[in-house]
Amino acid sequence: MRQVGVGVGRQKSALQRLADFWHKEAVSGYVFAAPFIVGFFALTIAPMIYSFYISFTDYRIFAPPVWVGFENYIRMFTQDARVIRSVTVTLYYVLVSVPLKVSFALVIAFLLTRRAALAGFYRSVYYLPSLIGGSVAVALVWKELFAVRGVVNKVMAIFGLEAIPWLGHPSYAIWVLIGLTVWQFGSSMVIFAAGLKQIPESYYEAAQIDGASLFQQFRYITLPSLSPVILFNLIMQTIAGFQNFTQAFIITNGGPMESTLFYALYLYNNAFNYFQMGYASALAWILLLMIAAVTAIIFKTSDRWVFYESKGGE
Repeated sequence: MRQVGVGVGRQKSALQRLADFWHKEAVSGYVFAAPFIVGFFALTIAPMIYSFYISFTDYRIFAPPVWVGFENYIRMFTQDARVIRSVTVTLYYVLVSVPLKVSFALVIAFLLTRRAALAGFYRSVYYLPSLIGGSVAVALVWKELFAVRGVVNKVMAIFGLEAIPWLGHPSYAIWVLIGLTVWQFGSSMVIFAAGLKQIPESYYEAAQIDGASLFQQFRYITLPSLSPVILFNLIMQTIAGFQNFTQAFIITNGGPMESTLFYALYLYNNAFNYFQMGYASALAWILLLMIAAVTAIIFKTSDRWVFYESKGGE
């Protein structure tokens, strides 16, 4: 009987220890985070690992993957001229659209955070394009606006200007897509507006007492104080620019003469039009490396122009 009592006591002690362990905050946190952790590994990490594997294979969906080693990567850099073309188009698009979008969003946010009537209403109106700008419906509307008989050419005709084949000329088509991207500046504007609210109003009051103009306040107060937010928006918009797909796919489908053949669109074509999943996976991993390289360059150069108060302004 004594041995049974000891066994029960030990069992209760073990159950108590288990209960105490379960009620620890760390365990509770893991339990609540479990859906995200499982989803992250199942829907992100596992597909990435499998994508990395099939990038070394000849995989055409309807047949088992065949190991080919680095053949896909060798073909990409030595045999496929469209890869270089798509990289060139994408870099041009990113280098032009991202600075324009970020700059436009910053200026509008600066103006709308000034004390003015209906400023909140205007902020909401300017944010609307970002809510719908990436949709297929808006891309179709944009395509109709810049068609030969679209609204843009009809407005130009009122002023006696000749119609321009916006989507049929290699020099103009890319700018139609850039214009659509810049038009979606609302999300960046909201982030800038939040950052502007954190700048002490006393800075601007002192500048006004010293006779500083609005441009001087923007140049010597707003930009340095907002530089960490500028860095964030610049990185996020750069990453989004490299991944741009919907607009080019719907509006131009890479044409005319491959002038809008974005890298992501070419990757899609290889995967779902040519059914070359192995080659498309290799393209995807090169895209990841390009984005990582550009992001690293931005971070490396940010030490020269980003102001952090915790670092004494360095």
